[in-house]
Amino acid sequence: MKKVLIIIPAYNEELNIEDTVKKIQYLKIKNWQLDYVVINDGSSDRTELICRKKGYKMISLIQNLGIGGAVQTGYKYAFYNGYDIAIQFDGDGQHDENYIEKLIKEIESGFDFVIGSRYINDLSKFKSTKTRIIGKNIISFFIKIFYGIKIYDPTSGFRAANKDVIELFAKNYPIEYPEPESICILKKKNFRISEIPVEMHERLYGESSIKPLKSVYYMFSVCLSILSIAIFERVKNK
Repeated sequence: MKKVLIIIPAYNEELNIEDTVKKIQYLKIKNWQLDYVVINDGSSDRTELICRKKGYKMISLIQNLGIGGAVQTGYKYAFYNGYDIAIQFDGDGQHDENYIEKLIKEIESGFDFVIGSRYINDLSKFKSTKTRIIGKNIISFFIKIFYGIKIYDPTSGFRAANKDVIELFAKNYPIEYPEPESICILKKKNFRISEIPVEMHERLYGESSIKPLKSVYYMFSVCLSILSIAIFERVKNK
């Protein structure tokens, strides 16, 4: 039986982590063995304590590495334990477990990497701010210009990777802006990328670390990073 690992990065998610793990703890998908691991990213709240008390499968990082370092830890775990698919499923409770099977089926159909999108078919009750929507549109535009692929939700943290991508990301995964940068890395290496509509929800507790002004900074920084990756690749190929 093939194996799927659900990677749950969590930083200070003491109010959300139980509900998030419950969503997938007893999820069953025919012909697939589903496992999960919480990556406690150096949380300063009770996230680690709750996971230990509940007996959750967890890797606890000794300091905060950020989303890139936390997710790569999950990919390393998936690679060294022989998983066929790894799925990122954020610890804030926004992702809908009912779409995990759809991500798996898309991988089974021949894609290497699948992104769950909030912006295809407008399924989500979750509504981004205008600043974020403008930012994601600009990032999408840059990815389209430099890599020739239209991605509607380049910052989505709900994504699935096959065995080849797991191996790549276990060895080399972007740290600063992992979601959009990883798309660029995969595209320049000719991996097959797909995007499917999913529903996402408002987080029940806590708030995003990305505020409006920070969103603007993030957007410009990501676009510069995408441009840098493209320029580096062209110079290297000359």
